[in-house]
Amino acid sequence: MTSPFAEHFPALRSGFSYIDNAAGAQVPSHTIDAITGFLTSGSCNVGQPYAASVRATEVKAQARAATAEFLHCQPEEVMLGTSATALTFQLSRAFSRLFQPGDEVIVSELEHESNASPWRWLEAQGAVVKVWRAHWPEGRLELADLRSLLTSRTRLVAVTAAANSVGTMPDVAGATELAHSVGAWSIIDAVHSSPHQLPDMKGWDADFAVFSPYKVFGPHMGCMYVRRELLPRLPADKLWFVPDDSPQKFEPGTANHEALAGWLGTLRYVREVLGGGQPGRAGLEQAYRRIESLERPLLESALERLRAHPRVRLYGIPEPKGRTATFCFNVPGVAPRAVAEHLAQRGVGVAAGHYYATLAMQALGLMPEGAVRVSLLHYNTLADVDRLLAALDALP
Repeated sequence: MTSPFAEHFPALRSGFSYIDNAAGAQVPSHTIDAITGFLTSGSCNVGQPYAASVRATEVKAQARAATAEFLHCQPEEVMLGTSATALTFQLSRAFSRLFQPGDEVIVSELEHESNASPWRWLEAQGAVVKVWRAHWPEGRLELADLRSLLTSRTRLVAVTAAANSVGTMPDVAGATELAHSVGAWSIIDAVHSSPHQLPDMKGWDADFAVFSPYKVFGPHMGCMYVRRELLPRLPADKLWFVPDDSPQKFEPGTANHEALAGWLGTLRYVREVLGGGQPGRAGLEQAYRRIESLERPLLESALERLRAHPRVRLYGIPEPKGRTATFCFNVPGVAPRAVAEHLAQRGVGVAAGHYYATLAMQALGLMPEGAVRVSLLHYNTLADVDRLLAALDALP
């Protein structure tokens, strides 16, 4: 059965079951048309008085403002870049000029390497990196364990809002509160959570955060939030004339304006199709309530059926509460890649490997082959889950 959202998502009309959405979501026509429209009207840079350049300037300003609304922050707190990983490494370089030998960074065991490697790189400058261990095989993070790691030398706590491996959704607001209790900063990786849960910088009280629009039904780019009062204090590899309090200090080079236009198109889809046409943050909140209602039956069905499957070993939280519709599992005796290839031949797209969640895979003892990953979004259907289970049943 074709997804009811196929009218908006051309890729879904093929009938293929795209359930590897954690690696990148499909995009709606709103996004495709916005990119095409921008490039058709003239591919230009910003700052000049002719029409196409004025349009590019407007698109960048609109994208920054719309992203701020999405993140629940101010436009001047938003950086627009090539990827969340690239932006995080830029932040790491800034911290390398601020942190002193013996300063401590705490990284959760659920992190994608984009929120781990940049901080482990600081060990070369004498920083001490600690790992906030999860409880396995569920992959739960307990705040009491974080509390025991904090000291007066803690400078940063890095934690994901949702694990791209096992789908756990930690208490990031609680982690930030604990970090602040010892004078440390927090950085939240919202890449995997943002298609499922509307980011909330105010509610989380985060100091820094990143997310990737291409995981939120948008084009390939990355965004970073930096708390306004912290921005001038951060050293950056920037052009000399860029002000220290400008988000452009972390945006070297020419922006991908067509991607910014596409991201605006995606947000129009979210508000108009999922949010009932409501403007502003309220429209986004309404849209995400609908996303939750659409994903809930998918989460419950896939979780119950994968847990009950006689050949599947499922990792992660065994109940719907506290997780996304992201499932990490293996079929004992069959290599993860072989499972993924078998599923692909039957019209089901999943991931196999460590998907850059190397800390989690090491903790589970699954490196280097990793595991199979299924990740569902609002445009998926119960028919996709049926096809997945039927293909698993047909494994030789």
